[in-house]
Amino acid sequence: MQKPSIPKGTRDFSPEEMAKRNYIFNTIRDVFHLYGYQQIETPAMENLSTLTGKYGEEGDKLLFKILNSGDFFNGITDEELLARNPQKFTVKASEKGLRYDLTVPFARYVTQHRNDISFPFKRYQIQPVWRADRPQKGRYREFYQCDADVVGSDSLLNELELILLTGEVFRRFGIRAAFKLNNRKILSGIAEIIGESERIVDITVAIDKLDKTGLDQVNEELRSKGLSEKAIHDLQPIILLEGSNQEKIAKLGGMLRSSEIGLKGVSEIAFLLKKLETVDLSLDLELDLTLARGLNYYTGAIFEAKALDVQIGSITGGGRYDNLTGVFGMEGVSGVGISFGADRIFDVLNQLGLYPADSPAATQLLFVNFGEKEADYLLPALSEIRAAGIRTELYPEPVKMKKQMGYADAKKIPFVALAGENEMAEKKLNLKNMTTGEQSLVTIDELIKRFVADKTTR
Repeated sequence: MQKPSIPKGTRDFSPEEMAKRNYIFNTIRDVFHLYGYQQIETPAMENLSTLTGKYGEEGDKLLFKILNSGDFFNGITDEELLARNPQKFTVKASEKGLRYDLTVPFARYVTQHRNDISFPFKRYQIQPVWRADRPQKGRYREFYQCDADVVGSDSLLNELELILLTGEVFRRFGIRAAFKLNNRKILSGIAEIIGESERIVDITVAIDKLDKTGLDQVNEELRSKGLSEKAIHDLQPIILLEGSNQEKIAKLGGMLRSSEIGLKGVSEIAFLLKKLETVDLSLDLELDLTLARGLNYYTGAIFEAKALDVQIGSITGGGRYDNLTGVFGMEGVSGVGISFGADRIFDVLNQLGLYPADSPAATQLLFVNFGEKEADYLLPALSEIRAAGIRTELYPEPVKMKKQMGYADAKKIPFVALAGENEMAEKKLNLKNMTTGEQSLVTIDELIKRFVADKTTR
């Protein structure tokens, strides 16, 4: 029989790993709540009409499509099948797809529930997304995103708060991070002054790959998209701009002086940098003109964060989108959002060993089972101990002590308690510290007080 397996780009998670993942989700959720964001959820699948055309040509290719239920060949002619045209086949055979991100479904949600929402609307989602990508280190086909967005407000204070929120998340995790900032208006201004406004998407997609492929490959891609040699030449000093953030802002102001939209982008970045000078930000912040965030729906500030001590792709990204809901018939709703890649954060914390020593989900106390009489004695004690918030188990069978202790070791349970004839006669328990080997005879109340006191001192 063939050994079962899972699709490439997906992963199983053990109980220990799930405890770590829940630490990630709970940490991010707590910070979202701290900044006033409320939780929603959307379905794993959306209508393909909702998803297609929102992520650019490259993004559309990465959508997982779901075949229609029943006879998905219905309505498809033999000639169309023989033509082997995947686009035309998909239109008729597939009406739904797995969500690619959480932002487009959120835009659909806002449009659909507009009469029930108070604006500005601050929401967060922690749910899985799927991309038909080539699996590689740090890149999965199924992964969780943790998104926070605010829609219905044009204020740049929203961008400022998202940057501060990101800094607080990484501070709590203990991750040193580089936070890169740019503005799509600046990129539009650059395209304008080099005479290639119509190719803004081609330019942003190409220069966004600079870190991965290098300058020569970026220039070659720009040539393949039809940019003139003069335009490529004029682009070089801009995308390779160096200096401090303030020096870059000053230089850009001169370079883009003939572009109204470019100067608007410079002004927005300057505003954010000035405000950030007044707060304690635990991030290494850099204005990076090569940051383009390939998704087409960004229109203003864009940002991305990478861990400084681990070689992995971006673990956070986001930006401003001025009219994403417009494609669903709801014009003029501006929004800005941030997305944390939980799976990459999981890998970073694993590599750096930054998880707390004690899992908040792990069992704290195991009761040894000697038989029915002893179990009957322990059951009321278990209820009382659990009522005090102590995570407790009773071993289900009265097997050899060695096996029960082995179970405690395997689950890294720090304390084991037992009650034999003598303990029951004294209405006490024998409590053993599995780390030190120390044993003590205690009442139920004394046991509870010991655990509660230990919790308050940590």
